Amino acid sequence: MPSDTHSFLLTTLLCLPIPAGAATVHRCESTDGHITFSTQGCATGESLSVQEVRTFTPGSTVALMPEADPRKAPEHLRKEPTVVGQSKDACGNLISARERREAIMNQRIVAGMSQQDVESALGRPDRITVRNAATSYRYDTRQGRSAHVEFDEKGCTKGKAKSRTAKSPR
Repeated sequence: MPSDTHSFLLTTLLCLPIPAGAATVHRCESTDGHITFSTQGCATGESLSVQEVRTFTPGSTVALMPEADPRKAPEHLRKEPTVVGQSKDACGNLISARERREAIMNQRIVAGMSQQDVESALGRPDRITVRNAATSYRYDTRQGRSAHVEFDEKGCTKGKAKSRTAKSPR
């Protein structure tokens, strides 16, 4: 019997939750406003503030990290936000990605589309003409309808306004 009691006690102790301790993280801010979190400490010339981080346990409502100090950066250290991931096409972003997608789905050609966009919308051209670094695509059908798309030297459809469109002959 004593062995059953010992094994029950051992099993019970193994199932108890282990209290999670908090870790200390150093928040290092350099003179140019760069912020780094480290457990090693800060480099010389950086301001140090100690942050206490608690590990998350299921069902707890304690914040993982304390809120940042509401200090404002000095005027000379403020920088404009940099937009990451915005693509610039050779056509100068005359049309948005949404307008481009809708035009391709509706088989319409809008000024500012690239040659690849036109081929996505209308398919391979029946005839390609190149003169003085300007390319033109011609699409013909059996019913006698045709479409003529001109590109400039950058490979963009020509047009002065976004509203100038051409409908697919197909």
